[in-house]
Amino acid sequence: MEIKKELPEIFESFAEARRNGFIAAKNFKEQNKPMVGTFCTFMPQELPLAMGAAVVSLCATSDETIGEAERDLPRNLCPLIKSSYGFGKTDKCPYFYFSDLVVGETTCDGKKKMYEYMGEFKPVHVMQLPNSPVGTDSLTLWKNEIVRLKEVLEQQFDVTITEAQLKHAINLKNRERQALKNFYALGKLNPPAISGADLLKVLYGSTFKFDREASIEEINALTAKITAEYEAGKQLESKPRILITGCPIGGVTEKVVKAIEENGGMVVFYENCMGAKHVEDLVDESESDLYLALAEKYLKIGCSCMSPNPHRFELLNRVVDEYAVDGVVDVLLQACHTYAVETLAVKRFINGEKGIPYMSVETDYSTADIGQLNTRMAAFVEML
Repeated sequence: MEIKKELPEIFESFAEARRNGFIAAKNFKEQNKPMVGTFCTFMPQELPLAMGAAVVSLCATSDETIGEAERDLPRNLCPLIKSSYGFGKTDKCPYFYFSDLVVGETTCDGKKKMYEYMGEFKPVHVMQLPNSPVGTDSLTLWKNEIVRLKEVLEQQFDVTITEAQLKHAINLKNRERQALKNFYALGKLNPPAISGADLLKVLYGSTFKFDREASIEEINALTAKITAEYEAGKQLESKPRILITGCPIGGVTEKVVKAIEENGGMVVFYENCMGAKHVEDLVDESESDLYLALAEKYLKIGCSCMSPNPHRFELLNRVVDEYAVDGVVDVLLQACHTYAVETLAVKRFINGEKGIPYMSVETDYSTADIGQLNTRMAAFVEML
């Protein structure tokens, strides 16, 4: 696919993907095709894709419906949980409205209890995630949960998911992951080729594209266009290079990226859920047991819900060097206890083993802390 638009226009098209996707979702449903909503990268998208369903992220990133959610849920709960529940309950999220089934997972106590209430107004299936990524027992449990999801999908939608369909879906997702990996690897370039804000627009926007083949082609073409323009001399100013880790980022929490880049820094890598965490590892297509291959891939996601959580630190160790990172910003959503507790381990690792500055910031889905974020990021970047 040849992209003829200018880069700013292309980046904005990805930024608009979530909003524009509402019409695409409606059109998709009018073809009597199933749609499956998900909240987490642990959910193996290959299974619904194998039966021809669309898979869409339901994680909300706005405080618009938090007041409504707090009628049912505690106020001192993670804003992602409250916002997601609120958009579902109020039907203000067309993606939630069009989803025939919501697949949740036990990544945190708040979410798994919230799903019980969500099940009162939407069909919900919850996958029981092991607490540890280590050992055969955890792998067996997660493989069994993936098989159980297959059976739930087959029963819910009256279909049969064949091995051939699943192989095709695995190949499709692997090619999508590789396209995204090639794209965000542009962050290795120094001076930079694109800003962290534009990098995030593509990563976040790509999750709301229903035609996966077209999306892969579009991302590959965009990567080629940026590379060609970079080699022709279109480069950004060199600035302190920042890696963002921690909780999912997108929507209102893009204020953190804005604060970094408006105060002299440049985000070159996103380790969190919206970035590399779920993309870095591919499913082993040579493995004869497809469900084992899926279980192995998804258990490598370095989420703080895992104890121990070696995969997060393995990824951080590698990319801090590969992307020549000058500093790390750990983004925490209020009341996200596992990520909050793990900040000590990340700080020790980044400061000690990698020898570079680290800062954690706690935020929510309001805009009240933008001034404070700007002050803190300016001081952090100045230190670098």
